[in-house]
Amino acid sequence: METSNIRYNQTFLWLICLVAAMGGFLFGYDWVVVGGAKPFYEPYFHLTTPSQKGWGTSSALIGCILGAILCVILSDKLGRKRLLILSGALFTVSAIGTGLAGSFNSFNIYRIIGGLGIGIALNLSPMYIAEMSPPHIRGKMVSVNQLLVMFGILAAQVVNWRISLIDTKMPVDATEEIIRQSWNGQIGWRWMFGAETLPAFLFFLLMIFMPESVRWLVKNGQNNKAIGILKKVGGEKYARNEVALIQKTISEEETAKVHFKELLEPGLLKILLLGIFLAFLQQWSGMNVVFYYAADIFQAAGYNIREMMLQIVVIGTIMVMSVIVTIFIVDKIGRKFLMLLGTGSLALIYTLEGYLFQIGVQGLPIVILTLASVAFYSLTLAPVLWVILSEIFPNRIRGTAMSVAAVAHWVGNFSLTFTFPAIKENLGWTLNFWLYAAICGVGFVVLLYKLPETKGKSLEEIEKILNKS
Repeated sequence: METSNIRYNQTFLWLICLVAAMGGFLFGYDWVVVGGAKPFYEPYFHLTTPSQKGWGTSSALIGCILGAILCVILSDKLGRKRLLILSGALFTVSAIGTGLAGSFNSFNIYRIIGGLGIGIALNLSPMYIAEMSPPHIRGKMVSVNQLLVMFGILAAQVVNWRISLIDTKMPVDATEEIIRQSWNGQIGWRWMFGAETLPAFLFFLLMIFMPESVRWLVKNGQNNKAIGILKKVGGEKYARNEVALIQKTISEEETAKVHFKELLEPGLLKILLLGIFLAFLQQWSGMNVVFYYAADIFQAAGYNIREMMLQIVVIGTIMVMSVIVTIFIVDKIGRKFLMLLGTGSLALIYTLEGYLFQIGVQGLPIVILTLASVAFYSLTLAPVLWVILSEIFPNRIRGTAMSVAAVAHWVGNFSLTFTFPAIKENLGWTLNFWLYAAICGVGFVVLLYKLPETKGKSLEEIEKILNKS
């Protein structure tokens, strides 16, 4: 059906897209808000050991893993809309509960609840948008979700920074005891988490009024409801043609339905292991250390609390700008080139940063290298991973394999974030950065020899290349 002959209801489409993408915004906010709050809640809860600090920063990731698994089990049974509504409720409860937490245990319980919301939103927000969008604008609309993830990250960093400035009486070089007794140490960090309540509750309310995914409706025999929704998108003829196309696609997918045990076949297992390696590499490239522990890095580089918070805002700004650039170049430059650029650049930057810590250099050079690492990561590994994962898996195993890769992604995130305080304490900043440099170096070599360039190739061509390699 010629798209040029269809008059799309752009207002309706963008309303659906932006409401669903609020899940991406909340994911970004909840993901990094802990990094700016940790200089204040750690003294409040008397966190002193590496395991306590690691658990406080990473506990939400347990919820992320469980949320990803929950989507695999329930998204086809309950639908996208219900789970996204649940995600909004979980974000709201987490924001309020974390802000009011009276003990470290309750703090982590509410962080895990928020993690469940993250796991659901990360999986279902882009899926819901894709299933509701006309093919010719699907890529643009799904990319809005990734862009709002970055805006969520930036929003968390700005909120943390502005709240930290409210307490004008706290010295810039305050000790932990002074921080504990200050307004920021008692109240300020709570508002950093609590500020998420309004957008979370708004997402919860608005999703109630959004339609269910038309693809899910057709798959569950509710064709009339699907047609009614699609009429609002592009009219009667468009609605009936789309429902017929969805029915055909679902029929083909059911014929090619795959079970988890089939992933262990030699040819498929090799591709799956490559996907898992890519997911772990993105996490163990060390960048989440910068996101979660930026305050520690800048403190070690000689900056006070207020200066640290401002530097963290700059990190978020660079991330947003870098992802926007990637959207425009990924189909021109190529996936493999960008991944090699990312791993190679990060290996070099971490090597230099570790050397500067070793010889005692502080201040601006550390900031410049940290911001450079954020820029290269946000331009390459952060967005390109998901492009590659959506392309390298054969058609009949793509959904199942992507679920496995998503779980591997969160396991890698948790293992890095939880172990970092202990690694830093035992290795120091120099060896810590050199460790991540070595990981990126290994990643560069593996990608150079094992990852095909997927730019401009059909999914079938990519499958043949991987089976030969």
